[in-house]
Amino acid sequence: MPEYKVGRLRGGFCVIWHDPDGGRRRYKLDASTTAEAEAEARQIFRQAQAARKLTVADVWSAYRSDRDGRRIASHMGDTGKAILPTFGALIPEQIKVQDCRDYTDERRKIGRKDGTIRTELGHLRTCLRWAAENRMIEFAPSIERPAMPAPKDRYLTRAEIDRLLAADCEHHIRLAILLMLTTAARVGAVLELTWDRVDMVRGQINLRVDGLGPRKGRAVVPINGTLRAALTTAKERAMSEYVVEYAGAKIGSIKKGFHTACENAKLKGITPHVLRHTAAVHMVEAGIPIAEVAQFLGHSNPTVTYSTYGRFSPDHLRKAAEVLEFGKVRQVR
Repeated sequence: MPEYKVGRLRGGFCVIWHDPDGGRRRYKLDASTTAEAEAEARQIFRQAQAARKLTVADVWSAYRSDRDGRRIASHMGDTGKAILPTFGALIPEQIKVQDCRDYTDERRKIGRKDGTIRTELGHLRTCLRWAAENRMIEFAPSIERPAMPAPKDRYLTRAEIDRLLAADCEHHIRLAILLMLTTAARVGAVLELTWDRVDMVRGQINLRVDGLGPRKGRAVVPINGTLRAALTTAKERAMSEYVVEYAGAKIGSIKKGFHTACENAKLKGITPHVLRHTAAVHMVEAGIPIAEVAQFLGHSNPTVTYSTYGRFSPDHLRKAAEVLEFGKVRQVR
């Protein structure tokens, strides 16, 4: 959403703003005092914005600007490459459910997974709802998304974890792998982790960048003994503020190094996210309460944690199964 400012024009006042398309607007005001100019400028600005139909591209750009500095703004730079060619030129109120279904079908045809499509359309829904809440548009249209993909069952056994940690790879790759396994952090959180958020005295790691975000799936987690030893060594060698670094610089991706480590460990079909899944499964299998696992994963709603990992608990549905002991021979006293 463009912002306006009150300026001076030929001895009087004027209101000035720039539209999202780059156009400059300037209107002379009738006001004779600063207070009157501010009130008149606000009214003219609001009337002009109400008369102008913002496109999805306008709203998308305004939302990214509002979230500047947060991870979501960068992420939407990528998802926008898929969303905007289809929806960008539309006025939000023009979007129908069928448009979302057609988009889903086209993305599937080129091999995009439903999880990816769901994220893309989710960003569209988020920015339109934000625009409606801020009265940039009259209402946010319904955005239909593919159903949530079924949770993947693939996770590493302890033997596979040992093979991965023992695999031949660069030091920074092994450290990243260990961090993901012992903190249940996403790879993005690990690569963004800085030493000022590693508290060796209290034995905690703060995976959140700051108080504003990103916070999804991020928590403050304890440092266990294995990780403490690795971090102590890494700190002695540190050349930058980042915990996982290469040649003193921040790392943007570990895809290649991670793939090599998995190959050397003879593990197939493993992605960095599988390590987060692995950490969660092992906690639940060990009998850790779902509420604690949810906190470790950074889930704000333990119900989400339970729906994904509840079946891995040793006591999952155990009492229910015992109730169904219909054929059990009962002892007669």
